[in-house]
Amino acid sequence: MYFSELVSRLADGFLITVQLLGWSGLFAALIGTVLAGMRVSPITPFRAVGTVYVNTFRNTPLVVLFLIAVVGLPALGILQDSFFWRAVIALSTYTAAFVCECLRSGINTVQPGQAEAARSVGMTFGQTLAIVVLPQAFRAVIPPLASVFIALTKNTSVAAAFGITEATYQLSNLIRDFPGSLVTNFIGISIGYILIVAVISGTASLLERRVAVAR
Repeated sequence: MYFSELVSRLADGFLITVQLLGWSGLFAALIGTVLAGMRVSPITPFRAVGTVYVNTFRNTPLVVLFLIAVVGLPALGILQDSFFWRAVIALSTYTAAFVCECLRSGINTVQPGQAEAARSVGMTFGQTLAIVVLPQAFRAVIPPLASVFIALTKNTSVAAAFGITEATYQLSNLIRDFPGSLVTNFIGISIGYILIVAVISGTASLLERRVAVAR
């Protein structure tokens, strides 16, 4: 009875965790890519906006962003009925700053001569960035990006404090309902997080090997 309840609750919790990770990771990657382009843009206001965003969100505690999303957005009439999407907003806007800095470091590894050659054949800055620079930058930063998404996996646990029934929230319920099975509860949730991290690490390693072959 206990083990079936453990598996059922953790499966439900990790389903929410994976959904949080998936949507937050997608939006963080998109926002972070745009921010990285702004950070290396020749247009000063774009660089300023990118810099302010990164410095603000990277140095703001995630719990504060959760409070703003969970309490502040409903007060403005935004996403009043969805804790899940408010959590996605907090996680993705926070993680985007780290994705941006990873990509910016990758952009800096691309030889300047390649961008100059692209501009010499008439490419705009946006075309040069999208076609020539970013593909190489992504190749260079696969391992650090994997670390960012692993950190995002662990950061999803903050959502438990705001009532979202992800894995950590389910663990709290299991500890309350089965106080005599603490070790088993913690082993169960640890295995779940280890599996998610293993998938991220394995995918990053596979991508890295394929890129190495392509080179």
